[in-house]
Amino acid sequence: MNRENNLEKRTITFSKDVISFCQSVKNTPVTQPMIRQLVKSATSIGANYAEANNASSKTDFRNKIYISKKEAAETKYWLELFGEMEEYKINCRELWQECHYILMTLQKIISTLNKPKTDNG
Repeated sequence: MNRENNLEKRTITFSKDVISFCQSVKNTPVTQPMIRQLVKSATSIGANYAEANNASSKTDFRNKIYISKKEAAETKYWLELFGEMEEYKINCRELWQECHYILMTLQKIISTLNKPKTDNG
């Protein structure tokens, strides 16, 4: 399986895991906006990555990867916030770690895109 497929599958699995986590969170007036934002940002990571893999140009690819990374950073924030709440701390640890891995992978892609091309000729 190539790397792109692997990351795409990981983002799908991650989205499903976040949705499952959010279904277990008490839906209160305080947590409801957090749940909504977490689901929105977590599912957007993979959606934008899938769009990047079908980009019409290098610029389009770059833009979608940047958006995917921004969504991963936002997701990490929401998971960290839930993790600060004692009743959700344990459930967030693995999700936060997976989000961190995805974020670092996207950063690596961006770093590779931003490397100056060397002239071998």
